[in-house]
Amino acid sequence: MPSPFPDHNKRKPSFMKIAISISGNRLEAPFDPRFGRAAAFCIVDSETNLWTCHENPALSASGGAGVQASQFIGKLGAQVVISGAYGPNAFDTLSPAGIEMYLAPSGETLTAAEVLALFKAGKLSKADTATHAGHHGAAH
Repeated sequence: MPSPFPDHNKRKPSFMKIAISISGNRLEAPFDPRFGRAAAFCIVDSETNLWTCHENPALSASGGAGVQASQFIGKLGAQVVISGAYGPNAFDTLSPAGIEMYLAPSGETLTAAEVLALFKAGKLSKADTATHAGHHGAAH
């Protein structure tokens, strides 16, 4: 008789979708350290290494780019996002959604593929809090 809980040991998938902020439309595009204002996001499936790129709808937002980009990442199904900085609104949107935030070095010229390799090698630090005060749309 089959178990009534066939997925009991599979609750957390062994693969994940990783979003990387980029300034192009392919995995070899330059990494963009700006989360909310990145031109696009490259979504990589860690199991198959298949990737897709998506223009960031928050790029030209007059305010709230971090929140809009965070919501977009969530809709794309990412469990991890890699960027160079996260404002408080982005952090407060990503964190409750269970999306882990990692920081890639922003002082170097890296491609999304190189950032992905650093992540897979465990060389990126996790952001456990907002990394800057925020920009547009903040109360003055």
